[in-house]
Amino acid sequence: MTLFFHMKNFAVVGVGGYIAPRHLRAIRDTKNRLVAAVDPNDSVGVLDQYTFDVRFFTEVERFDRHLEKLKRGPEESRLHFLSVCSPNYLHDAHCRLGLRVGADVICEKPLVINPWNLEPLAELERETGRRIYNVLQLRVHPALMALRDKLAHEKPGRPHDVSLTYITSRGRWYDVSWKGESEKSGGVPTNIGVHFFDLLLWLFGPLDISRVHLAEPRRMSGFLALERANVRWFLSVEERDLPFQAEPGKRTTFRSITVDGQEIEFSEGFADLHTRIYEEILAGRGYGIQVAKPSIELAYRLRTSSLSPLDDTAHPAARGGMR
Repeated sequence: MTLFFHMKNFAVVGVGGYIAPRHLRAIRDTKNRLVAAVDPNDSVGVLDQYTFDVRFFTEVERFDRHLEKLKRGPEESRLHFLSVCSPNYLHDAHCRLGLRVGADVICEKPLVINPWNLEPLAELERETGRRIYNVLQLRVHPALMALRDKLAHEKPGRPHDVSLTYITSRGRWYDVSWKGESEKSGGVPTNIGVHFFDLLLWLFGPLDISRVHLAEPRRMSGFLALERANVRWFLSVEERDLPFQAEPGKRTTFRSITVDGQEIEFSEGFADLHTRIYEEILAGRGYGIQVAKPSIELAYRLRTSSLSPLDDTAHPAARGGMR
């Protein structure tokens, strides 16, 4: 019985989506309890892999009403955390929902699409006394943490030469879904790239200069001058950009970061990163609004920038070098 009172009660918005199983696993693996979930899609049999005792809703209004009841109930049944796994353009509204019902919020990236929505969320945090945490899982990847520690102990010198390439092939469904609508997803730099931009800023310091050399609905490339690095970056959801033949269900993603020509190997170790983020949050060390802000501002800046002429700062893929 004592263990029960140490458990935290969680609810999930968007439980039928792609990323939700990582949150469900993190809730289970941190020894906590899922009590409610909502998704307009009722194909949520995945819940049975984690619990049979969860209230499920297909309408967020009824879900909201249920959480309000929990807020007014006994301590052991009230909601402690709301995990937001809904489409990007709904993150802001669902974070607000969580704060209003007295819960802390764990929100998938991007926290919001547009940076001017951050301060109103911070104001609501102050009003409610609750917190919003963003899932920035690359910050807890062991190989990338080791790289940051190494960089932190370097003597100041010339900026590092960094190349970031991320290609994750998506079929035609992508363009039809909300992910293919820039107003709902934030486009390639926000939907696909925001956690990599957060990583680059975390590793190499704040932004000085940005350029965009390629901007298409499914591909984008540019250059960043950061405090301690010059970065060429390329993001794509096009299968044809992969340096190997895609195999559906097997090899569909290519990710590469090189620093001064040396590849940073971080392809392994992704399976439990959400669980590690949950552990950090539960220990009082999560990543809040101000931590997420620089990468959201950068992604917005990139998707609203005019194209710059191709020059020697462009990623090879922007010049057709990887096709």
